[in-house]
Amino acid sequence: MTRSAILRIALPAIVSNITVPLLGLADTAIVGHLGSPVYMGAIAVGSMIFSIFYWVFGFLRAGTSGFTAQAFGAGEQGEVTAVLLRSCCFALLISFLLLLFQYPISRLALQLIDASSAVKAEALAYFRICIWGAPAVILLYGFNGWLIGLQNTRATMIIALVQNVSNVLLSLLFVFVFHWQVKGVALGTLAAQYVGLLLAVVVWRTRYPHYLRPTPGIAVLHRRAIMRFLHVNKHIFLRTLCILSVTSFFTIAGARRGDLVLASNAVLLQFFYFFSYFMDGFSNAGEALAGQYAGAGRLSAFRIMVVRLFRWGISLSALFTLVYGLGGPVFLSLFTDSAPVLQQAGADVFWIAVIPLAGFAAFLWDGIYIGVTSTGLLFLSMLLATCGFFAAYYCFEPLWGNHGLWLSFCLFLLLRGCFQTCFYARLKRLDCFRSAE
Repeated sequence: MTRSAILRIALPAIVSNITVPLLGLADTAIVGHLGSPVYMGAIAVGSMIFSIFYWVFGFLRAGTSGFTAQAFGAGEQGEVTAVLLRSCCFALLISFLLLLFQYPISRLALQLIDASSAVKAEALAYFRICIWGAPAVILLYGFNGWLIGLQNTRATMIIALVQNVSNVLLSLLFVFVFHWQVKGVALGTLAAQYVGLLLAVVVWRTRYPHYLRPTPGIAVLHRRAIMRFLHVNKHIFLRTLCILSVTSFFTIAGARRGDLVLASNAVLLQFFYFFSYFMDGFSNAGEALAGQYAGAGRLSAFRIMVVRLFRWGISLSALFTLVYGLGGPVFLSLFTDSAPVLQQAGADVFWIAVIPLAGFAAFLWDGIYIGVTSTGLLFLSMLLATCGFFAAYYCFEPLWGNHGLWLSFCLFLLLRGCFQTCFYARLKRLDCFRSAE
């Protein structure tokens, strides 16, 4: 049963993940036909700003999935509903603050970006429209986390597909029919975000009518539950900042070595992102199943799930390593036809074959730790791995240049998985397991 459950949750999640970069490619292609590089630059800058903000607030999805899965496993129907409503309250609060402070946020973000005044002007127009989608995006984080906790990633996949297709179609309409240029792309994105939220509400009302019963406000706003919700999400938030510091520094360090290395690293990172889309799907399976078994206090089922999840992870990472190792040089030409960039990337392509085996454990453990809401250990492992990354960089980069940078990144992924493996024994001693078995 666990094998089929893992695939039933992981496969739709993988499809949802893959739609994200395809949407970015579609937006770039649309503005790429407007005849000015200013529009492409504006979309790139605007999208980057929102990607960072929404990535930081992505803790709401992860925290919601863990609490929902545990309540679902424990058979606490009222708490399942309360978790969703609690998450929505926090989402609305975060959205209100973003809308309230949108002016200083936009000014600060654009000041930190080195772009022309024309690009900044168009990016600001994009920002002022898309910021009104914050309530939809952050509320959808809560709904997606709730659905993952209920092991319904098929619904999250459908929501993602409908939202992304709507985005493309509406952007095409607003840009090429109404000639609204960058504002048209922004309006298409904004409208699609609310389409996604509306569909999530429809799924909730039609697929889960038993979770529509009125929940007392005291259950939603219970002080102890809110403090636990904040405690768990605090650690996920800090973990996200660690990831952001490593990825941002990776880009900055590559830029220091020149435009050619910067471009080459950007190409090679696409292989890491593609691998992560698959592993995140299995991470979601870990969240849902680990939370369910923790809520039910089923330690033996939890142990079996961990073993089988890692069997899938080892098999998939070995396959990616084989494909990347044999086809890496060929795949590079799909991303660029620049001979200098291809030459530089070819010299570093070895590292993309190392990443899957170095990093798969970190993805799987992330899901497991989030599922049992042991986010303190999750953050601690991330913090230690981040320190390891910077220590390795300053040791190896002066000796081996860009190879030192890639080695540090692979060590960062490997250390995350190693520390989390070391902490695994503590998960098996959680109160929920000790009280049941």
